[in-house]
Amino acid sequence: MAQLEFGLFETLPSVVNPEPARAYDELLASIQLAERVGYKYLFVIEHQSSPYPGISAPNVFLASVARATASIRLGAMVYQLPFHHPVRLAQEIATLDQLSRGRVDFGIGYGVAVEEFESWGIDFAQRRAIGVEAMEIIKAAWANRTFSYDGEYWKLEDVHVQPPPYQLPHPPLWMGGHSSASFDYAAEHDIDLAQNIDVESVIADKFAYYHREWKKRGHARKRPRTMLVRHVHVAVTDEIALAQAQPFMREGLAGQRGVNLAREVRPDASPERKEVARIYSQSTRGYDFWVGEGLAFVGSPDTVIAAIEAQQKLIGYDVLLAHHHITTMPDDLVTESLRLFGEKVIPAFSGVAIAT
Repeated sequence: MAQLEFGLFETLPSVVNPEPARAYDELLASIQLAERVGYKYLFVIEHQSSPYPGISAPNVFLASVARATASIRLGAMVYQLPFHHPVRLAQEIATLDQLSRGRVDFGIGYGVAVEEFESWGIDFAQRRAIGVEAMEIIKAAWANRTFSYDGEYWKLEDVHVQPPPYQLPHPPLWMGGHSSASFDYAAEHDIDLAQNIDVESVIADKFAYYHREWKKRGHARKRPRTMLVRHVHVAVTDEIALAQAQPFMREGLAGQRGVNLAREVRPDASPERKEVARIYSQSTRGYDFWVGEGLAFVGSPDTVIAAIEAQQKLIGYDVLLAHHHITTMPDDLVTESLRLFGEKVIPAFSGVAIAT
């Protein structure tokens, strides 16, 4: 019987942090608390040369998480593949998998922020092709002690790889994607699918499309998994939760950077990018938009439980990642929300079959 699983989605709350060492310590303490109160997964988000909150060296941070925890599964959602040399990334993930004794999940993606690519001199238009080739190399590195590869972006000869992953043949794979091209790739290669921005009605359609495409390929396992990231704020009553969350929700889904992105989107941008910009723009309306469109769960434990049940039946996901940092919300409110979610919400789904 499949059951809904829960995890934690984390960033550093501020890119420009006056005390980064303290911020990392506080984030690590939050993850340790999440493990104690029942979260199964931790995923952080990678960003490079970007004003978005994120972690620029995810494997360095996750290595510290691996040694400070015992059971929580960990990874990045996503690693932006075009920013990594694939052999080095393959070896770092394998090392992390060994350090954690097989607790790594590998989330792959290509990146969506043009300015990140421009800063590094990477062709944004080529990001998907670069990422696909990188993934071919990563899989080859995990499967072989030595290998060669002759591609468009990398040419490798007699590469010696160490160590192998702890989990064989490799850690579980997730694809973070918004476009049909990403869904098709995930379906073709039997990779589980994750999403974090679209409104719930759009995600329901996208996940249904992915499941149809996956089924056409005739893979051996019974069904793939899907994962969704949603903002969450839990307090002892609905009134307290709303009063605490509303001021920070009005800042918008990605703060001022999200508002700027909505203004800057080009006329020739993809439909998916235009939709993301619309969501960022509309999210400054606060609670009504966030909760009405299923982008957040806000309320008492009972209210949040009911909202998750309804959304999971609509969309049919297997893993829900709770993102408790709502823009610039103070750490004490974030911590209390995380604790209440683990102690009151997660146990309500124990032994309950999920809609598939």
